[in-house]
Amino acid sequence: MLPLASKGNQMTVFKTLIVEDSIFFRQFLKEALHAEFPNIEISEAADGEEALQKVRNFLPHLVFMDIRLPGESGLEITRKIKAQYPDISVIILTSYDLPEYREAAKKYQANHFLCKGSTTKENILALVKSILSERNIDRNDQKPGELS
Repeated sequence: MLPLASKGNQMTVFKTLIVEDSIFFRQFLKEALHAEFPNIEISEAADGEEALQKVRNFLPHLVFMDIRLPGESGLEITRKIKAQYPDISVIILTSYDLPEYREAAKKYQANHFLCKGSTTKENILALVKSILSERNIDRNDQKPGELS
């Protein structure tokens, strides 16, 4: 069973939003997350406007955010999310590992920065596990290998 995020005495399933205009990368990420965390709730958005709607309605714990999106940039959407929901963790994803993108990600309050071309599935899953751990996840109902 997927680790649960705890809020007081109430337990909630960990929710993730994938904001990515490439359906192929969204599918890859979704499949990788479901393989490691079978009960994770995942929602998807292809652009910034849809992402902001999903954040309001779905209230994810974690957002994977592509920098280059149709309409507003992922950095601007990240700024808006963090202004209203500072506890949501945001991982910036980009195909362009440029120092100015890393700086901008920090400026817009993203929690993490990953380059699609050099990041492995294992690195992504390890980062998600560390985020789960930081959020005081209930470890009693885990399958072996989920979190140690």
